[in-house]
Amino acid sequence: MDELIERLSVEGQKVVVGGPSPSVEDFQRRITEMGYVFIKFPDSRGGTDLGVRVDEAATDLGKADFANGTGSVHIDGTLTLNTVKVRCVTDIELSSLSGTGHLVALEEAVTR
Repeated sequence: MDELIERLSVEGQKVVVGGPSPSVEDFQRRITEMGYVFIKFPDSRGGTDLGVRVDEAATDLGKADFANGTGSVHIDGTLTLNTVKVRCVTDIELSSLSGTGHLVALEEAVTR
């Protein structure tokens, strides 16, 4: 397995909402309108900022109060990292735009 994916596959890692200007409003818009969010693993070497396609069926916004910036969201989505399809699983607190998460490899690396 790819070294980076293996490291990010350990459950309970620190994650933060990434992207150019993280805010509760932007995070909500990206989840509900765009279906694409940025999740950053800040403790990896230099930080790893990933673009994640939100899986609506596996994402839970039921504990979120976006208007007041409180509660939490469970974001589950997919991406390709270093030629490997992975699932990104995170729980984010809106008050801090941070939480925990990990990756799950969906396939082995594609060799060319």
